[in-house]
Amino acid sequence: MSKVSPELLTLDELCSRVGLSVRNVRFYTTRGLVPAPIRRGRSGYYSADHVVRLELVQELQAHGFTLSAIEKYVARIPDSATPADIALHRTLLAPWMAEAHEVLTHEELCERAGRELTTDDLDTLAALSVITPVAHGRYEVALAHLSVAMGLVDVGFPTSAALAAKKVYAAHGRAIAEEINEVFRGQVWPTYKEQGISPEQLQELLERLKPLSIAGLVSAYESAVNDTKRESIERRTR
Repeated sequence: MSKVSPELLTLDELCSRVGLSVRNVRFYTTRGLVPAPIRRGRSGYYSADHVVRLELVQELQAHGFTLSAIEKYVARIPDSATPADIALHRTLLAPWMAEAHEVLTHEELCERAGRELTTDDLDTLAALSVITPVAHGRYEVALAHLSVAMGLVDVGFPTSAALAAKKVYAAHGRAIAEEINEVFRGQVWPTYKEQGISPEQLQELLERLKPLSIAGLVSAYESAVNDTKRESIERRTR
């Protein structure tokens, strides 16, 4: 009898990890949003790839994407994409979504994280603003970010780097928000004001534009990463 890799999850373990029902996982699988389970004899098992793809689907739903839109978004992600590649999409989506927090005990947090968490792990997760300690050994957890953060923790991401990165994200995020606000205030609002659209209607319009903004941000970031890689290679070969 062949042994099952410790990295593989049963269906029940997968559902516990991502907080979905068996029915939902099977539905997403039939729609092609996640790969079919890995067969080991008569049993099916799931990997880190299944976890991150299901979490991406959950985030897209939280952004208001329809099932059809989610299918189109996921279809653009290559089958060869690694869990880290997919985590990048989730990282770029995260600033646009309302936080989904849940208060968990230490045991529950470890279960959602997929392993026992050390004090250093907890410190890094706190620095990444993924967990906030509350009374009686419980934590308020930003569930949408937990899997991405655990990927960093598992490769020894320093707490000091997490704090430094947080400052960078905050600075650039604010700059982007201010510049986009100027674009809408100077070019969009005057046009709609002439048409008699109320501020409430404009706010609704902006909410509908969020998925397009996310797609533009993802595309720009990926392009910048590719340019940076190419420039780095060129410098090393000179």
